[in-house]
Amino acid sequence: MLIRNVLLYSLIAGLFFRSTLVAQEIKPSTQSLQLKITPDQAELLPLDPAVKTGTLENGFRYFIRKNIEPQKRATFYLAMKAGSILENEEELGLAHFLEHMAFNGTKNYPKNELINYLQTNGVRFGADLNAYTSFDETVYQLPIPTDNPEIVKNGIQILRDWSQNILLATEEINKERGVIMEEKRLGKGAGERMQSKYLPVLFNHSRYAERLPIGKENILLSFKPETIRQFYSKWYRPDLQALIVVGDIDVEEIEKLIIAKFSDLKNPKDAPERKEYSIPLNGSNQFISVTDKENTSTVIQVLMKHDAPDFKTTIDFRESLKKVLFNNLMSSRISEIRKQADPPFLQGGSSIGDFMAGLEVASVVASVKPGQLERGFKAVWTETERIKKFGFTQTELDRMKNTVLVYQESSFKEREKTHSNNYVNEYLALFLKGNASPGKEYEYNFYKNVLPGIMLEEVNALANKYFTESNRDILVMAPESQKDSLPDEQTVLTWIKEVTSTKILAYDDAVSDKPLMANEPIPGKVTSVKEIKSLGIKELTLSNGIKVVLKPTNFKNDEILFGSFSPGGNSLYSDAKYQSAVNAVPIIASSGLGQFNSKELPKVLSGKMVSISPYISERYEGINGSASHADLETAMKLVNLFFTEPRVDRNIFDGLITNYKSSLINRSNSPSSVFSDTVSAILGSYHVRRTGPSIEKANQISMPEAMDIYKDRFADASDFIFFFVGSFKVDSIQPFLEKYLGSLPSINRHEQWQDLGIRIPKGRFKKVVKKGSEDKATVQLVFSGDYKYREKENVHMDALEEILKIRLTERLREDEGGVYTPSASVSYSKNPSKYTISISFGCAPDNVDKLIAATLDEIEKLQKNGAKKEDLIKVVSESKRTRETRSKTNGFWLGYLSAQYQLHEDLDELFSYEKLLENISSGDIKKTSISYLSMKNFIQFILLPE
Repeated sequence: MLIRNVLLYSLIAGLFFRSTLVAQEIKPSTQSLQLKITPDQAELLPLDPAVKTGTLENGFRYFIRKNIEPQKRATFYLAMKAGSILENEEELGLAHFLEHMAFNGTKNYPKNELINYLQTNGVRFGADLNAYTSFDETVYQLPIPTDNPEIVKNGIQILRDWSQNILLATEEINKERGVIMEEKRLGKGAGERMQSKYLPVLFNHSRYAERLPIGKENILLSFKPETIRQFYSKWYRPDLQALIVVGDIDVEEIEKLIIAKFSDLKNPKDAPERKEYSIPLNGSNQFISVTDKENTSTVIQVLMKHDAPDFKTTIDFRESLKKVLFNNLMSSRISEIRKQADPPFLQGGSSIGDFMAGLEVASVVASVKPGQLERGFKAVWTETERIKKFGFTQTELDRMKNTVLVYQESSFKEREKTHSNNYVNEYLALFLKGNASPGKEYEYNFYKNVLPGIMLEEVNALANKYFTESNRDILVMAPESQKDSLPDEQTVLTWIKEVTSTKILAYDDAVSDKPLMANEPIPGKVTSVKEIKSLGIKELTLSNGIKVVLKPTNFKNDEILFGSFSPGGNSLYSDAKYQSAVNAVPIIASSGLGQFNSKELPKVLSGKMVSISPYISERYEGINGSASHADLETAMKLVNLFFTEPRVDRNIFDGLITNYKSSLINRSNSPSSVFSDTVSAILGSYHVRRTGPSIEKANQISMPEAMDIYKDRFADASDFIFFFVGSFKVDSIQPFLEKYLGSLPSINRHEQWQDLGIRIPKGRFKKVVKKGSEDKATVQLVFSGDYKYREKENVHMDALEEILKIRLTERLREDEGGVYTPSASVSYSKNPSKYTISISFGCAPDNVDKLIAATLDEIEKLQKNGAKKEDLIKVVSESKRTRETRSKTNGFWLGYLSAQYQLHEDLDELFSYEKLLENISSGDIKKTSISYLSMKNFIQFILLPE
């Protein structure tokens, strides 16, 4: 189950939950929007009329909405205003422990029957079926198929069981202790050790600092079962619970089921008050510096905390729009600073966002190169001061307004094809925090009518309002080797004073009025058209040799995805040029395009719903992207320019290399990095292309060489195949294809990628890496060898992967209690015909041998007995349900078509998949496991503490 871990960068991104607010009952409304909003005219934001809500007599609430994306599916969330903040000193960690126990037996689904039932009906444990525990809430997630009324009815019964009928059997509690301890072990390391020092400061030594959801080890191992039962009885109660249902459902029928199932829930006698806790603001400032020998980065962050406003009225909504504009404008400014020959920081940011417990925070952060903390911090702080003194410019604001409105318009167009999870999250915030959820139509109209009226001075005023000198925390984190050189509080305050007293110049928003393309290309022609009716696609051939595969869909109202490939890649270049080849695209893509440098291009593309990504992989090169229908021509122009007018910028190149080298300096401090580099090197037979990054390799990157390689890869369009999937008509897209693709250079080279001969070494051996100080181990077991590539074999291998996940979860997690989340992955290729099966897990060092033996025992059982009937049913059901949903997305079709063309495989394989899946037998899994889980080529990788 997912825990919302508290990490530094969560603060930056505003991922903390605020403390639960009492959600007021909002009545659905279609009242008109007031365009002129003043404090005395503020109105409560209405509830989206598409959602049906109600409150039972016992206080239980529900929110129901019909939504058909994805079809024949619904997402059920059971939310409760009960988390770790409610624990007493004997209960630390039990809110999260209780969440685990919900999957270990309920009144109607004892022991593992709940998970077995759901998996049998296509619900995947972990990927679909999940839950999380935070400070102020616990939320259970249950997505279920809705094409079978019985499954829907039973799904609601499961949710009803979670609300008040979890069994909490002593035997199951004791078995789960080991799983919880392994989850806690996984979180240990430099981040957790530093967090334990700085969180009490950031939380102002409030109750939150002592209530991390994972809890205390001594309590988790020794609490009496009655203690968790009492916690369950106190806090899992209807007046603190709500059920959210969004999906392809009959709203009235679901409401009847909810009323029937949840009306008899009882609130406990003498129920304790659900207090609202807070992080008090007393106006004081704090400073803390923390180091760790395994930490790899140097970061300084200043957080200025404020009471968070509600999001309930039109005034609140308008205020939130100002922050949206401010944060995006600030992000653009910081982004420009990074485009220097010697950037002052690796990463930087300045923003206003949610914190937690009823607070929001203005944050300034800089991740810097070793020895450059002052320079990096001053650069970010200077930009913040620049905004305080001069504000943003009108041209910046106008561009950003346009960008935001274009995004909102796109979201509005897709309102009928929005995934149910998006709506669920809105109603979750409504219940837990009291945040209004007025609906996409209202929101779009609000943006459209109110955003243009927000004045520049209003946005600029936020800087002085939020970036203040009280309730300010300064946090410095660094590797232990830098401990003696880190600044104290007075030094950082001196840096701030020096910035504020320095003459700062106003920002010059240089904007170009040049067209995106200086010269219009001469169009080519479509020379042939081939229609493949079974798949609803057309294959066009252009006069320069490019093939274009078109599949119009109605999965989204305004989404076009495209991709392309051409054989070759960096395999055609010597090892000596490899570093330049593999880094060519990042260098070119960061340097601008055509007539525009890296600072000008984003301004030219402002307000465009378009994304373009060239790539050069080991065996292919190409360009991928997406666009709205209105911006498809812009996307095509960019594709053309990436072929014909790439740029390289010395400042950008120098900046990228400098930052890259800086990121490597402390890489060896990280146990996970050392381990992954070792695994990669051994699996790649220590080939130079498979060993880890280094300063020496960074020095091999040449700007001229990178540019030459890039130009060479895109010099000949004749062997490219492009794929377009989405909301377009063939007739409307064809002129763009002829003009911007048909005009690309063609020299008919007929290239092929080269097999570099890099193979996993044969034989059996063990590699132990000793790194790190925590009492934790990581195990990775790798099987490899030759493969019989064909469709039926591929389906069997995919099934084997899922069977392994099921068996290892049951054995290593449920029976042994020795791991949290074992994983199994299967990969196979056609050219060369090779396969790799990897099994990995984290555990206690003392349990490594035992758990490896248990893993091999499960493999031996598969090879001897094949798969259990119930496991095959789960795999077939889950795979069919997953394919059914994914096949109705543009991304699935883009990936499928590209893969089939690359491998020269039958395009109609899609139609035989389900039959092959349904025909898998236990004997097939037995045969596959014997063939591909052979001990002939078997490598054990083990990471142990030093």
